[in-house]
Amino acid sequence: MVTTKILSREALAAWCRRAREARLRLVFTNGCFDLLHVGHVRYLQAARALGDRLVVGLNDDGSVTRLKGPTRPLVPAAERAEMLAALACVDAVCLFPEDRPDDLIGIVRPDVHVKGGDYRKEDLQEAPLVESLGGEVRIVPLVEGRSTTAIVRRILEGCR
Repeated sequence: MVTTKILSREALAAWCRRAREARLRLVFTNGCFDLLHVGHVRYLQAARALGDRLVVGLNDDGSVTRLKGPTRPLVPAAERAEMLAALACVDAVCLFPEDRPDDLIGIVRPDVHVKGGDYRKEDLQEAPLVESLGGEVRIVPLVEGRSTTAIVRRILEGCR
């Protein structure tokens, strides 16, 4: 089990401080990452390529339910965190209970904040915060046809 990459907010703050002292370029992204799939992996690899260290903010179970509905998450937060931490491109994972990652962005102070191609920079509520901290927002294209919703839909259609 990979747990050394799964950090509390306090441990993440110290980890980021050391990374900044070493002049490493910090990249941050966040999401639910329910049912990890190749679209997620390619997205995270692209995000990691934009810097030296990738921090993933992971919505906890309560925030996933609020954002995605009462049937989600499909996979509990601890397991989602463990799967993300097992990826070579991910350097740190931190769970958060809020619906938005503003507090984690304040802790990480990323050089780059990455979101998927289903977002537009001008629609991201956290973009002004990232930029006020000296970071930039980058949008990474999604892998067509690869989403948790599409996978769930195919599974449900197969069960009929």
